[in-house]
Amino acid sequence: MKKSDNYLKIVEWSEEHQCYVGTCPGLFSGGGIYGDDEAALYRDLCKYAQEWVDILERDGVPLPEPTVRREYSGKFLLRTGPELHKELVARSLHRGMSLNTFCLEMIRKGLGK
Repeated sequence: MKKSDNYLKIVEWSEEHQCYVGTCPGLFSGGGIYGDDEAALYRDLCKYAQEWVDILERDGVPLPEPTVRREYSGKFLLRTGPELHKELVARSLHRGMSLNTFCLEMIRKGLGK
């Protein structure tokens, strides 16, 4: 296993660029790499990710936290600001739901689930 295997790699179609875009969130930021062949781009992305790991190690920079094979608690803190917090509470009360249940429903709806 290569160290770059610890990082999620995503290849997706971009309407904006009219080509595939490959990214590796958590390992490197920016626009990613681009190509017309999805499978070839994924291979290139894997190579690029390993090259990036090699550069970080060569420069003595600690590798970022891995993005695959992670355990998630199911909890995260979301800062909304006072006005949005107030609105969310009001809407959840109006629907007879807890704030948590209401927010989960809105997030799932936004994700199309």
